[in-house]
Amino acid sequence: MSAKVFLDTNVVAYAFDSAVPAKRQRARILMDEYDWVVSWQVVQEFANVALHRFAVPMKPVDLADYLELVLWPRCEVFPSLTLYRTAATLHAKTQYRFYDSLIVAAALTSGAAVLYTEDLQHRRMIDSLRIENPFAPAS
Repeated sequence: MSAKVFLDTNVVAYAFDSAVPAKRQRARILMDEYDWVVSWQVVQEFANVALHRFAVPMKPVDLADYLELVLWPRCEVFPSLTLYRTAATLHAKTQYRFYDSLIVAAALTSGAAVLYTEDLQHRRMIDSLRIENPFAPAS
């Protein structure tokens, strides 16, 4: 099995997005092929997107099942003072928005080797973490 990876909310959401088939397929491949984890932030952001932003919103009962069966078992990082301090330090170092810094801090805390997101600098290294945009054209 490959190294642990951290998925940002956009990757999890694209797994449901029929409007962008290529991103949907790529997100599903990542979720099938990797040992992936998320944080409490990804869980709550996904719930909000699923209920309010999907073209066809998830029914609350379906969301509850998805959270229980898929996301919650992979949720490894929860709020802590250390997490917020790390995020504040990352914010100062990277100039990322604070919520993006929380995602990076959570990925680092989880021990993931890679953070998959389309929101941050592709191929940037932050400490031991490599940021990858899984939807970027191959180069």
